[in-house]
Amino acid sequence: MDRDGVLVRPVMRDGLACAPMRWEDFEVLPGAAEGAALLRSAGYLVVVVTNQPEVRRGRLPAGLLEAFHSRLRESVPVDDILACVHDDRDDCACRKPRPGMMLEAARRHSIDLTRSCLVGDTERDLGAARAAGLPFWLIDAPYNQNLEARWRAADLAAAARAILKDLPAG
Repeated sequence: MDRDGVLVRPVMRDGLACAPMRWEDFEVLPGAAEGAALLRSAGYLVVVVTNQPEVRRGRLPAGLLEAFHSRLRESVPVDDILACVHDDRDDCACRKPRPGMMLEAARRHSIDLTRSCLVGDTERDLGAARAAGLPFWLIDAPYNQNLEARWRAADLAAAARAILKDLPAG
């Protein structure tokens, strides 16, 4: 699943949903821990795949990103966090909408992608799901109402309940 907009409240900057870059702005969303726990109890691995280009751009220290992820692990039962710290100009395979992080997670954890899905909130997440051949659940937000997704949910807890109805156990 994606991090910002799914597990963590995004920060709005210039009308865009962005990753928090200050400790005081890093807030776990309601439903995040419950949704992750539901998925794990059903046998799914909960792997976070997140673009964090502000590290490459020099606006977010790598140490603060790691501190954010430590805080996230304390609040939400996740099995792994993969972060692409590249910018689009780096043309890397891991930056969503490319499927690199999903493929790496599958390799690392012996995940069967045919029995997996991606939960996200942006067009990049949707593109990554398509590129990896994964079903996609969109977490509704005011900034993504123009996205066409087969499955939509209010938060991760609602998405988890829908996933558990629609997909086989992990």
